[in-house]
Amino acid sequence: MKLLFVVILVIAGFTKAQAQILEPVKWSFKVNRLNDTLAELQFNAAVQPHWHLYSQKKYPVGEGPLPTEFTYDKLSGAELIGKVIEPKGHDIYDEMFEHKIKSYDLKATFLQKVKITGKKPVRITGTVSFQSCDDTQCTSGEAPFAFELEGAKTILASTPAKIDTSDTAKADEKVKDTSAKENTSTPAIANNDEFTGKNKSLLWFFLQAFGWGLLAILTPCVFPMIPMTVSYFMKSGSKGKVQAIIYGLSIIAIYVIFGVLISLLFGADFGNWLSTHWIPNILFFIIFVVFAASFFGYFEITIPSWLVNKSVQNEDKGGVMGTIFMALTLVLVSFSCTGPIVGTVVVQAVGGQVIKPVIGMLGFSLAFAIPFTLFAFFPQWLNKMPKSGGWLNSVKVVLGFIELAFALKFLNVPDQTYHWGILDREIYLGLWIVIFTMMGFYLLGKIKFPHDSEYPVVKSFPRLMLIIATFGFVIYLIPGLWGAPLKGISGWLPPSETQDFDINAIVRENSGRSGQSEGSISEVPKYNNSALKLPHGLKGYFDYDQALKVSKDLKKPIFVDFTGHGCTNCREMENRVWSDPEVLKRLRANYVIVALYVDDKVIELPKEEWYTTKEGREIRLLGRKNTDIQINKFGANAQPYYVILDETGKLLVSPRAYNLDIDAFVKFLDDGVKAYNERPTTK
Repeated sequence: MKLLFVVILVIAGFTKAQAQILEPVKWSFKVNRLNDTLAELQFNAAVQPHWHLYSQKKYPVGEGPLPTEFTYDKLSGAELIGKVIEPKGHDIYDEMFEHKIKSYDLKATFLQKVKITGKKPVRITGTVSFQSCDDTQCTSGEAPFAFELEGAKTILASTPAKIDTSDTAKADEKVKDTSAKENTSTPAIANNDEFTGKNKSLLWFFLQAFGWGLLAILTPCVFPMIPMTVSYFMKSGSKGKVQAIIYGLSIIAIYVIFGVLISLLFGADFGNWLSTHWIPNILFFIIFVVFAASFFGYFEITIPSWLVNKSVQNEDKGGVMGTIFMALTLVLVSFSCTGPIVGTVVVQAVGGQVIKPVIGMLGFSLAFAIPFTLFAFFPQWLNKMPKSGGWLNSVKVVLGFIELAFALKFLNVPDQTYHWGILDREIYLGLWIVIFTMMGFYLLGKIKFPHDSEYPVVKSFPRLMLIIATFGFVIYLIPGLWGAPLKGISGWLPPSETQDFDINAIVRENSGRSGQSEGSISEVPKYNNSALKLPHGLKGYFDYDQALKVSKDLKKPIFVDFTGHGCTNCREMENRVWSDPEVLKRLRANYVIVALYVDDKVIELPKEEWYTTKEGREIRLLGRKNTDIQINKFGANAQPYYVILDETGKLLVSPRAYNLDIDAFVKFLDDGVKAYNERPTTK
């Protein structure tokens, strides 16, 4: 029985370790025979949902992800024709790298033409190396390939088998439907928990849209309609509640159908174009400014009157159809207030996944429909509703200020993508400070718009709370003018590198305190060049074995950072978590830091350090050594990945991956020091 228990524990431990090995890209290979002497090698990448595979484009070190590269072993009996042809892909602006990156979702096919120069069978082998990322982590990998071709037309099965470079070529995906046996490499499927980022993103967008729907209820075009509509249902007696349910479902159906149409008209490819190209972003900027002007009361955006009249006429049909047309009439009549809000949801949606407009309209319409149905079931609640009045117009004006602030986000995207230099970080923040300051003065009654009443503003408690929140937000923004990170809204702001005046950088440079004390460095780091670096002026090492030696000399634990030049999530962790003073203080004082770049393909190990892995792979490059360390010692292959060890390489606490919780990261560092101090030592 004890033996069985031990076996179960071993298997469970092994399974847990294996689950951390992520291989979100699966490769398969086949041959398309073109004629007697020409063939086409086809490399098919199947990408897990929410992950991205990158193109063959090479970026300077640290300025982009690793490219997809095809390396061929020595060719005999065949020669390559031209470059590897890659699919079109999506050009998406990456906020971390600050330029557009081409990537592929779900699948990608690369093609290479070859000429068969002899009549004997030909075997073409090599390796495809690549990097893939999702919203929280990146991983790099290699897939060996082998193609078997005969000199004549017969094609044998292609089967998997090393790495270098193949020139980049750009072309649309053209895959011929040619019969051939196909072989698929078989990497392990990653734990499904790793793929929840996008689902959380959609849930958050649904909640945002739901919030917009609740705000739409509080506009002067909609709020007064609630008691009128509920009174109509109450007159219908027992049928009124059924009518209210049909009415609410009809509102939801109308908006969801609109979302479906948006999804059909603007697919994923179009959405990616919308999110990065300057034309739609400038258009959205103008649209949001127009929406803001409409909310301020300078003009109204309305549906053509003939369309409203047609819908009203159909209400007289009665029954289910009459109720449906009542819902349609509400949607049309309220458009002057809800149109800009619906437009905001749609604009946010079309730059994302195909399903996003449907999710957005479902969230918006659900919030929009609930009050009408709910009050029909509980009409006594109507007595507790606030009366209509000038406060409804105040809601519109506040939404106008928010729309104006949102408009700058769309101007910022092409400004960063095309390097126009219009919206540097401090200019962007300055405009936001002005917008929200004016909003605060409006709520105080110091500013009037066309539809505001002439009576003094009544400072209700909710209005007072909103005034405090608005001016509090303005005060929060002000330090950003001098370089404060403003982590809570960093995703909305231009990169900190566009800041002309950064007081933190100036203080750090003038004080000479660029890293930790010399007590954390006992010898010159190996591979210490400009390509390998630590953020925030920290000092450390880039070789695992050297870090172990220094840890023994200094009697400090080791903080291992598995990172990569092309890892955007690593940069985000460094910018948003490592930058915290409490984190930096602990890293500087308590740890020997070693950054292990797993994707480095330039730095070669000294010849005496070359070795062969148990899988038979020869390790000559620093990046491959670091990858081998992460996989074989820690059972993981995604970055960022943080490990705390003692001088023997023993794990002190559970490793951490991407997580922006600063307090949890501080605790992780504290627990590491505690475990190091409490560990048993041998004399």
